[in-house]
Amino acid sequence: MTQISQRVESLAPSATLAMSQKSSELRAQGVDVINLSVGEPDFNTPAHIKEAAKRAIDDNFTFYTPVGGYLSLRKAIVDDLARTNGVVYDPAQIVVGNGAKQALCNVILATINPGDEVIIPTPAWVSYVEMVKLAEGKNVLVPAGIEQDFKITPEQLRAAITPRTRMVLICSPSNPTGSVYTREELMGLVEVLAEHPQIIVVADEIYQHINFTGSFTSLGSFEHIADRTVVINGVSKAYAMTGWRIGFCAAPSAIAKAVTKLQSQYTSGPSSIAQKAAEAAYAGSQECVEEMRVAFERRRDLVVELASQIPGLKVNKPQGAFYLFPEVSSYFGKSYGKWTIKDAPDLCMYLLEEAHVATVSGDAFCLPGYIRLSYATSDDNIREAMRRIADALAKLA
Repeated sequence: MTQISQRVESLAPSATLAMSQKSSELRAQGVDVINLSVGEPDFNTPAHIKEAAKRAIDDNFTFYTPVGGYLSLRKAIVDDLARTNGVVYDPAQIVVGNGAKQALCNVILATINPGDEVIIPTPAWVSYVEMVKLAEGKNVLVPAGIEQDFKITPEQLRAAITPRTRMVLICSPSNPTGSVYTREELMGLVEVLAEHPQIIVVADEIYQHINFTGSFTSLGSFEHIADRTVVINGVSKAYAMTGWRIGFCAAPSAIAKAVTKLQSQYTSGPSSIAQKAAEAAYAGSQECVEEMRVAFERRRDLVVELASQIPGLKVNKPQGAFYLFPEVSSYFGKSYGKWTIKDAPDLCMYLLEEAHVATVSGDAFCLPGYIRLSYATSDDNIREAMRRIADALAKLA
């Protein structure tokens, strides 16, 4: 019998990827499925970025890269962070990895010891909890529902902190809710964190540029916690570069060195071609970023309008990213045909099979009673998907 490590056995598979796989299987059978489960921009990578990758091949950027990324890319990231967030970093504080997902996991593995507590506001992206498990840390979940716009309060944060707390992980704009913390809201959290110098602050800001508020405050910009704040970001969302797999952490020097040491032993440096493409993304025109942001804001308005018209869905207005996270518990206990809806996972399967729309249960994001819809798709798909969802939900009684 093949032995699988307890480390892997303890992990849950990614629910978002699992639902996307199920929708793909139905499509392969000829079913017209609209996939609202995947967190991926539907735009093509901008032309000037692709051209930079082609030049990199012609210029023979085809050899091993430095573990932490090309210096030219790290300088471009430093310039971008100074321009967009007003924060000054040294290139040595930037470590480029194979996507923001690896960058985040690197930081957790490099700083969390067995038994260390990590505070995670929920709902939270599906991989946070599993990454902490890999590091043998202890997840401390702090729920914030739709009534507080999915944002935790300073009082909730203070109550969750113990002598074992080692890290707090904040995602803004949020996956799965699209909520964005204001500067004042972040300041309230920072004032609590300032009382606890042993806590590392990790800011997942991958959706920074898909933001409909007109302003953005990075947690890295608060000077009195800057020496223990790590910012996670990358090119996948803002530049429609999910498949290029380039993300980074901007970290205090000691953490950046530890992350580089860790990465050197299990992936080494990221793709040379993808790095040169990312460099062009950061150093080139940002018009493409704004064009996509405007499209996402239009889609946000459309999906909120349509969802708000469906009886039984409780909806807020996301301020960023490309997700809607409606509360759906009013449908629990209702039935149609072979279906009796007990919870959000049941409802998601019902919508997949009855409406042919793929969504993800809020249980996957550590907040039962909700579902996540991604509106990173065309306006026509959004309209048709919401029509199908409304018709399917209307059948439940």
